[in-house]
Amino acid sequence: MKKHGINVIKIITLLLSTYIIYVLLAGVLLFQFHTPDSSNYREAHDPERFFGDKEVSDRVVLVEDRMEAGLVRINLIENAEETIDLAYFTIHKGIASDVLFSSIVDAADRGVKVRFLLDGIFHNLRGDLRDIIYAYSYHPNIDLKFYEPLDFLRPWTWNNRLHDKMIVVDNKLAMIGGRNIGDKYYAPEGYEGASNDRDVLVINTNAPETNTSVIEEINNYFQYVWDHEFTHNPATILSNRQERRAQEELYYLRELFQGYQASHSDLFQNEYDWLEKSFPANKVTFIHNPIERLNKEPWVWYELTGLMEKAEDSIFIQSPYVIPTDKMVQFIDKDKVTASEIKVLTNSLAASPNVLAYSGYMRYREELVRSGIDVYEFQGPTESLHGKTYIFDERITAIGAFNLDPRSTFLSTEVMVVIDSEAFASHLKNKVNTLKNEGSLQVKSDGSYKESLYVVEEDVSLVKRGGTRVLSWITRFVEYLL
Repeated sequence: MKKHGINVIKIITLLLSTYIIYVLLAGVLLFQFHTPDSSNYREAHDPERFFGDKEVSDRVVLVEDRMEAGLVRINLIENAEETIDLAYFTIHKGIASDVLFSSIVDAADRGVKVRFLLDGIFHNLRGDLRDIIYAYSYHPNIDLKFYEPLDFLRPWTWNNRLHDKMIVVDNKLAMIGGRNIGDKYYAPEGYEGASNDRDVLVINTNAPETNTSVIEEINNYFQYVWDHEFTHNPATILSNRQERRAQEELYYLRELFQGYQASHSDLFQNEYDWLEKSFPANKVTFIHNPIERLNKEPWVWYELTGLMEKAEDSIFIQSPYVIPTDKMVQFIDKDKVTASEIKVLTNSLAASPNVLAYSGYMRYREELVRSGIDVYEFQGPTESLHGKTYIFDERITAIGAFNLDPRSTFLSTEVMVVIDSEAFASHLKNKVNTLKNEGSLQVKSDGSYKESLYVVEEDVSLVKRGGTRVLSWITRFVEYLL
């Protein structure tokens, strides 16, 4: 009997070991050697296409403040009349998700058709939140889908993640940025662990049926991903028990919505004059990565590097993670990058909540400075930067979900809007200059900081500093997945 038990343990250990090796080969090492399909995409998309010579019908609003970003999302949902399309990478339990989930039900109860697209692994609708899946699947006006759900038999799909963050309402308004759904993205001043991000709201001032707005391109992309074979309904047929749980959850969400309206009335029915807050643009362009498994052809990176090469005077980059690997840099013709001023703003180790990503950045940190780039690091330490922004010649601005790292370049879905507007770029430049001058320190070529009259270097614990250093020795071998 004892021998039989030992044999079972050996078989289980062998199977588990075999599976781990399989995962390492198919889910990790494969990406080191796989070459994405190539096309004429870069040749067919000249960066000149981002420029316009007269104002277009689309106008743009910068949404910078955390609290305002939450209020705007609530406002978009509560004022929707016909349709709401949402796509998000991850959702964290808290007030922000409570308000979102319940507001969606309230809109659907009014007759608004809602489509909610979430990443299939990092959606976090598990445990107490699992009944959301049943409630949304049960409601006749809500459709919920997951992009690339977890597949234990195909580990190469684990890196094919939906990193998009956007809301489109009534074909009139579209918000794109880097914020996920969680309290830290919409927190008030003084919130420990707050994440500072950035959104842009695009306003279609034409009648929706004219189809002359960039929002039509955004709609087409959403529809393409929604209908794609990688995207699935998490619950197509509900059992009697699941239907009861769905009905109970819908009742709970309706009660929750009314409760928040009573206890947090300042969150609802805010008046916004979008046209008054907006800036004109000569052109607004939507860009995205292809929908593929394994390593993708880097469409968004093509576009950004093309704009880098075209810039004559200045390039500004803000990204929470900066990991410019050799595979990324090969797409930049350094001889064509002639801008006299190149500035990069990212998180310091003190501020960064993602030590894995920072460990990849450590290898390039001093090299970037020695190459002539001015690198600034946000000190935090109770807040961090999560915005993804690129400004070229103080005229062209790109805002969205794209981090300057190999994961955004080759692995994830990514969306951005590129805006030709000097007025908008100037307004945004003032915002990032505040972050740079009043919250960040410039890195010197030896890795230390230049002194500042306004900002002090924040302390980093020995555990965090030492742990990140050790991680950097490990992650260099898998930096293509960072």
